[in-house]
Amino acid sequence: MAWRVLEHGGHTWNVSFAAERRPDSSQWNLVFSFRATEPDRRLVWAPYPLSSSSKAALFAQADRLSNKDLTELLAARLV
Repeated sequence: MAWRVLEHGGHTWNVSFAAERRPDSSQWNLVFSFRATEPDRRLVWAPYPLSSSSKAALFAQADRLSNKDLTELLAARLV
């Protein structure tokens, strides 16, 4: 199930997020997954410049991002 659904470029995008941490770091980094619905079915991964030592705090920050912020992130990755 998508966390959010956005419209961009004539497509509907299902947005999910995850936290990733490199082995040499104590910080979790926020990453978004944008999945286009039919007929394109594209998948775009986009790191977001937020990090935290707590996954819960990082996810709380993600919840405060606007749809506009996410659409701009997606548009930048599609260029």
